[in-house]
Formats: sequence, structure tokens, C-alpha cells
Amino acid sequence: MNRIPSTWTEFFNDIQNKEYCIRLHRFLDMEYSSHICYPPRKLLFNAFKLTPLDKVKVVIIGQDPYHEPGQAMGLSFSVPSTVKVPPSLINIYKEISDEYDTHVDMSCGDLTYLAKQGVLLLNSILSVREHEPMSHNIKEYEDFFFDVLNVLDKQNRPIVFLLWGSSARKFKKLLHNPSHLILESAHPSPLAANRGGWFKNNHFRLTNEYLKKNKSKPIDWVRH
Repeated sequence: MNRIPSTWTEFFNDIQNKEYCIRLHRFLDMEYSSHICYPPRKLLFNAFKLTPLDKVKVVIIGQDPYHEPGQAMGLSFSVPSTVKVPPSLINIYKEISDEYDTHVDMSCGDLTYLAKQGVLLLNSILSVREHEPMSHNIKEYEDFFFDVLNVLDKQNRPIVFLLWGSSARKFKKLLHNPSHLILESAHPSPLAANRGGWFKNNHFRLTNEYLKKNKSKPIDWVRH
């Protein structure tokens, strides 16, 4: 890509004829036609639809979608409001509650309210077979995600990247823009969080302090 896309539509137009993109489309056509896969195909690019490129303020990188029925909705860590809230998201809510000393509704896992404020909730792998975590961990998704991060890295305005856990932190080497802030911690999953390194990371306050310092509207992390 020679020019820097200003919209996700431009970005997808730029990459559509790349060899990896053609192979990825073929792979998804085959997988969705022969297996139960999540999220529903129409929600595969939900993160990009809900958070326009020029509105991105925060990027939260997940790994691959939830793999049980009804959970995945195309946003990292998010589940539809009718679905039981996963443990990782409970720990995210607990940290928000502690940082802001306020009640957080932990009964609803739909993070669309954050996506609409400029929080790009992006999994590095966008799809998965039912009951088979990491089943779509293929080179084509890696190439796609590198291109996405490259475009985000070239946006010259304040953006905060939240890298939680080793799978997200490995992408730090692709981020070079000095106008961006990178915050790292353990993953919020109970297995990682209970070992230390997640609770009291203060990421939500630090994100907003950085945005305010750079004259950008902070994120309201608490659903109202």
C-alpha cells in the first residue's frame, strides 16, 4: 500500500487483490460451508464496521473468537447481551470498577458501547470452528493482521494500544509511531490474572489520561 488509507473501505479495497486475501476468502468460504464457524459470517468484520478508522482511539487486541454457540459477535472479549459473560470479561469489568471506584454492570457482555466510542475491539484471528479454539490460526490471518496494524501505526493522532497477554504483546514489535501509547499487562483470563499482572494495571485510567493530555475525548468505560 503506497498511500495511507483514511477509511476501512479504502483499506479493504487496497488489500483485496493481495494473494493472501484471495486465499483467505477461499479458506473462509470452505470453512463456513463445511463446518459450524463463529462469528456468523455477516459479523466477521463487525469491529471495523462499528469503529471507523478515523475514529479509532484505543485498540484492544484479542486472540481468536469465542468458540461456543452464540458467543462470538466480531468484537474481541465481547458477547451478545443474552449470553453469559465470560470470565475474562468479568475480570475486565472488575478492573474498571476498581479503577473508577464505581459499580459496573457485570450481567451484560456486549461491548458495542465501547466500539462506538472509538475502541477497536480486534481479534488477531477473526474466525474459529465451533468447539475448536485456534482452529483458524493460519498464515493468511497473520498477513491480514500485519496489514491492519501497519495502517493503524501510520495514523498520526493519539491512539492507545492495550496488549494483554503474550499473544497480544508479540505485536508490539510492529508498532513504532511515537504519537501512540502502548500499555502491556497479563491477560485478564482467570488463569493469568490470578497469577498477578492484570489487576491494578490501571490501563483504563492511563488510557484516558493519555487521551485527555492529547486533547482527545476520553472513553467512558462504564456502561450507562
